[in-house]
Amino acid sequence: MRGIEVTRLVPDTPTALSLFSGCGGFDLGFRDASFSIEGALDIDTLAIANYRANVATHGQVWDLSEAKLPQAYSSVDVLLAGSPCQGFSTIGKRDFADPRNALLAATGEIARNLRPKVVVAENVPGVLAGAHRQYWDALEDTLRAQGYEVQTVLLTASNYGIPQSRRRAFLLAWNTGITVDIPGFLASQERLAPTLGELLSQIGPDAENHYPRPLVSGSADLSISRMIAQGQKLCDVRDGAASVHTWEIPEVFGTTTQSERVLLHRIMKLRRQRRVRDFGDADPVPIATLIEEFGKKIVSEIATLEKKQFVRLRGDLVDLKHTFNGKYRRLNGNGISFTVDTNFGNARYFLHPTEQRGFTVREAAKIQGFPDNYVFSGPERAQFKMIGNAVPPPLATVVAKLTRKLLGLHE
Repeated sequence: MRGIEVTRLVPDTPTALSLFSGCGGFDLGFRDASFSIEGALDIDTLAIANYRANVATHGQVWDLSEAKLPQAYSSVDVLLAGSPCQGFSTIGKRDFADPRNALLAATGEIARNLRPKVVVAENVPGVLAGAHRQYWDALEDTLRAQGYEVQTVLLTASNYGIPQSRRRAFLLAWNTGITVDIPGFLASQERLAPTLGELLSQIGPDAENHYPRPLVSGSADLSISRMIAQGQKLCDVRDGAASVHTWEIPEVFGTTTQSERVLLHRIMKLRRQRRVRDFGDADPVPIATLIEEFGKKIVSEIATLEKKQFVRLRGDLVDLKHTFNGKYRRLNGNGISFTVDTNFGNARYFLHPTEQRGFTVREAAKIQGFPDNYVFSGPERAQFKMIGNAVPPPLATVVAKLTRKLLGLHE
């Protein structure tokens, strides 16, 4: 008996166009899942230069703010979009009016004209929170109005073999009429990540983009880093084993007496317990509250701590001088990395697990899952920016395999 002939929706190597491609992390993952990337567009000249040198020569510098494409692109099976995240990120200013936020809408308009079978958009989880959510909701509504089924998922990199805590939102929109158990499929792809130490040990001393720079002898940075153990950070606003306080490093920040340290700890506690504002996570402490607890003698002690630059005065309020939640974070070699971001090469933000230095470009790229033969070029700070802004290629591969299912193809 003759078999039933099935009409395929797309060829086994479906085509894709990449918007806001950056240096190509998203595209590498889809290429590894047997997609043919037909084009890659980004406004960043250096990112496209790196893309062309390492991924494919079709990378093109292009401004997508007007939701228009070069004439060469008229039809693809899949549209990829990793639009800028700076306006949505909780790490930055989280500016609702950041003009880059509107680039999400450009994805929907390009989909309207291109009519791909699947649209995949990616951004930080902050795009789903608060007033900023309306940008993401608008994109979902635009795609639904075009006849797409739409689903948003949050993925954590460490669940898919990548040793970092990175979480990202992915919007999946498809018009193929195919039903896929998306949560079930994603669960089937989960795998244990290696430890950070295991991963870093795979980098040889002669690896490209790997130039370790120990902190300068006699510098404040080196003195601070020597006091920070794995899993710890410099932090005055939190207590506990993970926080090393400035008053515990007298060679850098100056000496304090036992009674001054008691007062600093009390201010640390009270600023989070006696809330006045409905934003932020702490408030300056009324000096009157401290007088009630310690007596009037505490006024002169507060004045001394102000001169030593451990506290600052705001009228009749006192607050800690250093209110950052953590710098000089020493990563734990037996655990996973924090999210690789654009500051990953700066020792004042992140410290190597066992060495007195920050991370190299190759180490950041390795944690992100870039292949070892991807050679980054340009100013080093820009290299870290490209890596931090990228979708980790192994995570992109998981999404690409899911996209194949939505297209009716095998993984």
